[in-house]
Amino acid sequence: MTEVLREHPEEPAEPPEDGLRPSDPGPAADRENRALPRGEERAVHAFRKVPRTGVIYVTTEAARLGFNASSDEGEDGWCNLGQGQPETGPLPGAPARCAAVPIAGDDQEYAPVAGLWELREAIASLYNRAYRRGMPSRYTAENVAVSGGGRIALTRAAAALGQINLGHFLPDYTAYEELLDVFRLFSPIPILLEGERGYAFSVGDLRREILGRGLSAILASNPCNPTGKHVRGEELAAWVRTAKELDCALLLDEFYSHYVYGMGDVAPMESAARYVEQVDRDPVVIFDGLTKNWRYPGWRVTWTLGPREVIDAVASAGSFLDGGGSKPMQRAAADLLTIEHTRAETTAIHRAFSRKRDLLLDGLRKIGVTVDAEPEGTFYVWGSVADLPPGLDDGHGFFRAALGERVIVVPGEFFDVNPGKRRAGRPSRFRHHVRFSFGPSEEVLVRALRRLERMVGERRRA
Repeated sequence: MTEVLREHPEEPAEPPEDGLRPSDPGPAADRENRALPRGEERAVHAFRKVPRTGVIYVTTEAARLGFNASSDEGEDGWCNLGQGQPETGPLPGAPARCAAVPIAGDDQEYAPVAGLWELREAIASLYNRAYRRGMPSRYTAENVAVSGGGRIALTRAAAALGQINLGHFLPDYTAYEELLDVFRLFSPIPILLEGERGYAFSVGDLRREILGRGLSAILASNPCNPTGKHVRGEELAAWVRTAKELDCALLLDEFYSHYVYGMGDVAPMESAARYVEQVDRDPVVIFDGLTKNWRYPGWRVTWTLGPREVIDAVASAGSFLDGGGSKPMQRAAADLLTIEHTRAETTAIHRAFSRKRDLLLDGLRKIGVTVDAEPEGTFYVWGSVADLPPGLDDGHGFFRAALGERVIVVPGEFFDVNPGKRRAGRPSRFRHHVRFSFGPSEEVLVRALRRLERMVGERRRA
């Protein structure tokens, strides 16, 4: 059973206690921020209404119709193609899954805010062995800060930024929206990617945006959630060189960096760490963790890798934001980060998820979903439903109809990252898009595609 209710488990997936139904997202400018209807005024006016991210929203809506953590079992079970985690059970050829975590006596105490030293050493060693063999500049434990979740790692970094222009891409990871809005020192600057170009962003484009918009940092998921676009090889090397030349920090969310396709390796992994020349001088900051690449999302063990002065800053931010992660889980995590374990796990991931990727792509195209670019990474397919029958030809309509078939997907407009809702009154460019996850098991994917094919077929015949 592989079902989850959330991308990041610290966020509740249950319906709110007040029983209010979250309104369907309208224009990106005002979704989740409309005034409450008469009779539903807030009891405590000091707090604003905080929007749910895409996955939390869709699973909360599904829960109103009976979806829960064990409802994916059996032929009539739910199919969660909205989930943001991979299946977490055994995979053929993968190392045995960890089933128990020992707790030493001093594990009852706080862990250091920057993480256990032994885990920081293990992370640095993994990057050196995987990406930096023969290079004189090597990562050490001082280049690593451990945190209790991916959003915590990103939040620490955001809190440590100065008064700068920070570039971010459209579309990109839904959680960036609130992250880029909460901290007021930096100014988030959107960078538009075009489906007609396969969401490509060349080194020339990068240089033009940095110089033209005065960017001091760029935040991006690579591979990209939701499009699956992956900057790799010489192109990624050129990004790193350009960032160094123009003194623009690259803040790279690499949580899907072991889910990459078409690289010609049985255990393909890619990281900007491969192209960094001086680990303490090049402005490259990497975020990763056990969540996706080791398929242990519930452990909440993640890390930031970068120059020592950056690590000092994010650790200081962690001292007032979160206080550090779980000590027992960090101690257990070190054993999973050997190069041998990592490559074996990645090989199994590649075999299983490549098959599921092809299965989902073929099934979606069969029902008329248009894919701008096949995913080069992640476990998502980003597709347009614009050519489907009326009622299914926008992301939210498709989502609502799919719920009736006990299938969950995420409307594309959630990925139209819009900090502060500054694009007032304008419909999202991605209102016809949907993100489909092939994180669930193959059996769930087959069942979901059969239901979606029936749903679309009935609408066409109507």
